[in-house]
Amino acid sequence: MHTKKVIEHIVNWLKDYANNSNMEGFVIGVSGGIDSAVTSSLCAKTGFPTLCVEMPIHQAKSQVNRAKEHIEQLKNNYPNISNEEINLTSVFEEFKNQNPIPANSSLLDLSLANTRARLRMTSLYYFAGLHRYLVVGTGNKVEDFGVGFFTKYGDGGVDLSPIADLLKSEVYTLGTLLNVPQSILNASPTDGLFGDDRTDEDQIGASYDELEWAMKMKDLNHSPSDFINREKTVFELYNRLNKINQHKVKPIPVCNIPQDFK
Repeated sequence: MHTKKVIEHIVNWLKDYANNSNMEGFVIGVSGGIDSAVTSSLCAKTGFPTLCVEMPIHQAKSQVNRAKEHIEQLKNNYPNISNEEINLTSVFEEFKNQNPIPANSSLLDLSLANTRARLRMTSLYYFAGLHRYLVVGTGNKVEDFGVGFFTKYGDGGVDLSPIADLLKSEVYTLGTLLNVPQSILNASPTDGLFGDDRTDEDQIGASYDELEWAMKMKDLNHSPSDFINREKTVFELYNRLNKINQHKVKPIPVCNIPQDFK
């Protein structure tokens, strides 16, 4: 990968999109992870005003510290960077207080995790509306188009996605050249939505390297019978997640009414 050319291409794409949209800048949620660190760095390089927003909800201190370290580094290097911290923990707790919480539900934790992501999306659009900014997505190719590892109308609710054509490994490559803090480069990827230390690999059941391999094998029209042992397990996992999460990837279906019914 021609990393410098990729960075330049994305930065120019962001600038063109903002200009053509007649918008004033960008707003992005910064979590302390590699995807948001790389994306916010790319936005910073555009010269457009870029607002980095921290939105902790019962967040691990390590994640909070990484986010703060990255934002401070950006502010020291780019005069167009500003930041806000909105602690949404009390908002999340009030949401739970105002909604029925079933005593026994296997889906409760996942539903509440998705609620966290949607509260953050709402906050980002609040700031976007105040400043005429674009909400910038941080999803990579494996998450957005491979296994659908994002929250619909949460972190998937954005105006544009500058790194969605990059594999996770490629995002790390960009992060190194963009001088993303080593603490972020070394951290295990996590969405931080469950208030514990589970990683993306814990949730998905495979590492990003394995998922990238499976994505490539699927593009080459391989079938599960082509593999054995761990490779077979990962390939079947990838295919299952890719299939069940198509509702996130595809446009919202519209029920078209036959003209003679109208």
